[in-house]
Amino acid sequence: MDYHERMMEYYERRAAEYDDAYLGTGAYSGRKRPGFEEELTQVTALIEGLPPAHVLDVGCGTGFVTRHLKGEVVGLDQSAAMLEIARGRVPEATFVRGDALELPFPDNAFDRTFVGNLLGVLMPPERAVLIEEARRVACELVVFETSAALAEKAEQWQVRALSDGSGYKIYRRYFAAGDLAEELGGGRVLFDGVHFVVVASQEADLGRF
Repeated sequence: MDYHERMMEYYERRAAEYDDAYLGTGAYSGRKRPGFEEELTQVTALIEGLPPAHVLDVGCGTGFVTRHLKGEVVGLDQSAAMLEIARGRVPEATFVRGDALELPFPDNAFDRTFVGNLLGVLMPPERAVLIEEARRVACELVVFETSAALAEKAEQWQVRALSDGSGYKIYRRYFAAGDLAEELGGGRVLFDGVHFVVVASQEADLGRF
């Protein structure tokens, strides 16, 4: 099983536990995360404040963040289990099962692509493909990622344990806001925190950095 297949299996099996990372429950209960809830509230307000648009949420997971996007929203994920939860959480949105590295949509099908906590689990070649695909289907790209501020290393391998005792070795890239903007080819830093970063990039931003 290659890494991509292993990651797909991990997130499929993790669906019921996925929100624990945001809520501080399950495996995350009892962890000390000073300022986490406050930053999550700020980022949520920022996402809710984005202008309504025809938006594609790539790697939407359980819809935890998708529900805060305004406009005509389409969520995409490779995990059927994740999408089942997302459909129940955000019934007004449309959800599609598909590959983030080969988006099943025509060029310029959307106004905005939103990518939340997906870029950081992809290796550099895959990240480049995702960014290219995101720009192909929309002229605006907004990326929400985990900050590198508290990470021992910006790039690392982690063993992720599930509640059934199984473990998966997962690649993780954490981003400083400026590094994320540079990886996108240019952009505006919308949020630069200890736990989260958000960068918006449009076609006009390319080549700025």
